[in-house]
Amino acid sequence: MKHVKAVVVLFIFLFYLKSNAQNLEYGNVSKEELLEKVHPIDSTAAAAIIFKKAKTYFVYERGNGFYLYHDFKIRFKVYKTKGLKWADFSVIYLNKREGFEEEIVKFSNCITYNLENGEIIVTPLRNEGNLKTNLNKYWNQTLITMPNVKVGSVIEINYTVKSRNNVRFPVFNFQYEIPVNYAEYQTDIPEVFIYKTLLTGYNKIEATSKIVKEAESFSHKYNQQSDFPYKYQMASYKAVNIPALKEEAYVDNIKNYRSSIQHELETTRFPFDGVVDYSMTWDGVAKNIFDYNSFGRELNKDNYLDADLKTITTNVTNEQDKLEVIFKFVQSKMTFDGDYSILTDKGVKKAYKEGTGNTAEINLILIAMLKSAGIKTNPVLISTVDHGVPVYPNRTVFNSVIAAAEIDGKQILLDASNKYSSVGILPLEDLNWTGRLIKEDGESQEINLVPDKNSNENINIVVAIDAQGKMVGQTRIRKTDYAAQSFREQTALLTNDKYLEKLESDLGGILIDDYKQVNDGANSATVIESFKFTSNKHCEIIADEIYINPLLFFSSTQNPFVLEKRQMPIYFGYPKTEKYNINIEIPKGYKIVSVPQPIKISTVNSIGSFSMNIIYDNDKIQIVIAKELNLAIVSPDFYEALKEFFQKMIDKQKEKIVLTKI
Repeated sequence: MKHVKAVVVLFIFLFYLKSNAQNLEYGNVSKEELLEKVHPIDSTAAAAIIFKKAKTYFVYERGNGFYLYHDFKIRFKVYKTKGLKWADFSVIYLNKREGFEEEIVKFSNCITYNLENGEIIVTPLRNEGNLKTNLNKYWNQTLITMPNVKVGSVIEINYTVKSRNNVRFPVFNFQYEIPVNYAEYQTDIPEVFIYKTLLTGYNKIEATSKIVKEAESFSHKYNQQSDFPYKYQMASYKAVNIPALKEEAYVDNIKNYRSSIQHELETTRFPFDGVVDYSMTWDGVAKNIFDYNSFGRELNKDNYLDADLKTITTNVTNEQDKLEVIFKFVQSKMTFDGDYSILTDKGVKKAYKEGTGNTAEINLILIAMLKSAGIKTNPVLISTVDHGVPVYPNRTVFNSVIAAAEIDGKQILLDASNKYSSVGILPLEDLNWTGRLIKEDGESQEINLVPDKNSNENINIVVAIDAQGKMVGQTRIRKTDYAAQSFREQTALLTNDKYLEKLESDLGGILIDDYKQVNDGANSATVIESFKFTSNKHCEIIADEIYINPLLFFSSTQNPFVLEKRQMPIYFGYPKTEKYNINIEIPKGYKIVSVPQPIKISTVNSIGSFSMNIIYDNDKIQIVIAKELNLAIVSPDFYEALKEFFQKMIDKQKEKIVLTKI
């Protein structure tokens, strides 16, 4: 039956495309499109991209060389109020840097279409609708706001990016948070440029190519003009009926799984200049970055550290103690300026003097200080979670630097740019698959950033219940390692009152009193919370019986995995173990009728496990529960098993302890 439905849906959509084929031409908006109330495939869509077409091609200008042009034509349809945000459209482009001219973005013939009284009303974008801003030293942004957009509108946007940057093309996304009916990307590349392409995502992309002969007049190094016949490759990438990219539970960065295509320069072979190879191994990428003046040379500047290093390490002889002291000193002294970077901006000396810097400056200072103290330490290039997974070797996949110290053959990863990290416990933003350790001799090695040791959360509860179902008790929660790190980051910007308000809400509306938090400072590897509580909401009374949930207000009631299938890996961040020890005193005049039976379940490959055991006598109940997730990242192949495992845990937590009046 499912197959029949799929065929019907596909037929409807193909018929839709065929009957509206003329509407895939820019500027040819039909009344049928404007009258359409819902998307033909996804009725939940707030908006949709009717088509997106782009073309990248090269133009040779005598005296200047090749320029790249990236032409984009896009048509949107707004179905619901939430879709109005697509009227704001931005393009991020390169500022002047690394020897390239600033890219130029030009919008033209951008129009909003509406249907009023049976007539198509055209509202063009005026020049005053453009807003250009400088995001940082690397990137600019142009933002347009389309006029007269309302539910039912169709929007057309046409723009061109002119660039001298031939290292990478802009990423062409086939997939968005709204459905895409049709997407097509064409490239016309002269044979003097060879690019490697990378397709990401799970949607089918149709690719075709052909070779065409051409001739061009080149300027060469002797300032002479020469006609040179060459070929160029015309490639086309098409996709139809691309579903919306929907958020799912436990995803690291959803952009990693978006259907897209990227082009990275591999080789140039100009006449008169020979072949220049830009392709790199990971070792090549690492060495290339290390050789930058704003990286490797900065590591050799350490005289500015001498006085402070001598002061903080006086009477400290043990290497582990030195590492702790130096890490905490740099973490305390330096403040992150918000710029993730693999290169220094103002330099380590100036950053150290001012007490602020980017990730490269702060962690290169840390590395230099550790090395000066005699601790073997090297920089590690990483890509943060928001930046994306480093898929293949190139110079732009990394955006941050951390430190790797070695003591007694054990590697310890450090990031002093985050005030809440601790020795061996990185910020959660850093836990992104793998990094690249660089040594001074140019050698490099892959570093696993994913924790393989379970972080713990132990919850102890002592509670008394009266005949009216009121609970009065005490709770102690102890978090270690990444569980503690996660807690500190999540609560960093909350006042104590705001946090308690949130905690009471998260725990089902209990009332908290005498809250205390104990740790060894902002970067402690352990956090302990304790508080008293009362609640009138967590016992159900029916006639002479009281029903109690075994996990009280810590119960999980909804399975986070609701989709039928999943294509993305399941990302838990770090392996974790939760243990609950709950002691309940039942009210006088009541006896225990039934309790949930003991259970112990686990997934295939021991990805997760869950156990519950309940011991009781006349007036006391002890509940011991353990949950384990033993991997930080799980393949989508195990999605069904995990979904079933979570559902079994939730179902077990819904079973009640039953008391009855004597």
